[in-house]
Amino acid sequence: MKTRMQFMAGLMAAALAVAAQAQPADDPLTRPIAPEYSARWLGAQAPARIHGRTHAVGFEGLNVVLVDTGDGLLLFDGAVPQAVDEVEANIRRLGFSIDDVRYIFSTEPHYDHAGGIAALARDSGATVVASAAAAEVLRSGRVGPEDPQAAHLPPFPAVETVRVVADGETLRLGDTEVVAVATPGHTVGSMSWRWRSCEQAGCANIVFAASLNPVSADGYRFSAHPEVVATFRTSHAVFRAMPCDILLTSHPDQQQASRISRLAAGRVPNPFIDPAACRAYADTSEQRLAARLADEAR
Repeated sequence: MKTRMQFMAGLMAAALAVAAQAQPADDPLTRPIAPEYSARWLGAQAPARIHGRTHAVGFEGLNVVLVDTGDGLLLFDGAVPQAVDEVEANIRRLGFSIDDVRYIFSTEPHYDHAGGIAALARDSGATVVASAAAAEVLRSGRVGPEDPQAAHLPPFPAVETVRVVADGETLRLGDTEVVAVATPGHTVGSMSWRWRSCEQAGCANIVFAASLNPVSADGYRFSAHPEVVATFRTSHAVFRAMPCDILLTSHPDQQQASRISRLAAGRVPNPFIDPAACRAYADTSEQRLAARLADEAR
C-alpha cells in the first residue's frame, strides 16, 4: 500500500505532467516578433472567397491569400511568425489543408510579410518563390544595408530553400498560371504576382501587390539614393500598365473589410472588381514619394 508521501508525490508528478502539456512547446519559427507593434495588423478577419477560387486567409492589416488551383494550393505571403497558427486555421476553415500548399510566394522580405514563411513552408512542405534579391534576404532572415528600412527592421526566421524567379517568369499549377512582376522600391527585391481567376460571372485579372510605400528608417534620405527613386518610378509605370481587375495589397486598405462584408452578404457586382485600382495604387505611391522628396529638400 502506498504511503501518504508516495501518494502525494504521485499527485505532484501528475500535476506537473498536465502543466507541461498545457504549456505550448517553444517553436523557434513562430516566436513573436515585435508583438506590440505587430498587433496593429492582426485584427481578426474571417477567411473569405474573393473571386473564383481565390481566398483571403489573413488579417485586417496583413493580407495572406490562398488560391485553389485544382491540383494543390498557392499561398501568397506569410504574415508575422506569431500569426502562422491563425493562417493555418483559416485555411482549415475554408475546408483546405496546409498539407496541400505547393508554393508560397513572397512579395517582400520584411518580417511582417515574410516572418511566417519559414514555419508555413515547414508545415506544408511547399516551395518558397521569390525574386533573386528577396531570396538572399529570406535565406538569411536579415535585410541588407540597401533597404531603406534596414536600421529598424528586426531579423526573422530564415527560409532554407527558395526558388528564384525573374520578372515576367510564369509558374503554373493546375489551372492557374502566376506571373512574377518586379515592383522594387519599398525593397530592392519586391515582387508582385498576378493570375487570372474565373467564375460564372466572368474572369478577372488578380494582382497581389507588394508595398509601394516610400518609408524608411530615421536618417535615410531618398534624395541621396536616386537609384531607389528610379525603381519606384519604374514600378509606378508597371502598375499603370499591367492587367488588373482586382488589387489585393500586402497591407490591405481600409476598405477591404467592408468589401469582404459586402461579399458575405451576397452583394453583386463583386465589390473587389475595380479596373482602375492598380493605377490608383501607383498614383498614391507617386504622390507620397513626391511629398517625401519635397520634405527632404526643405
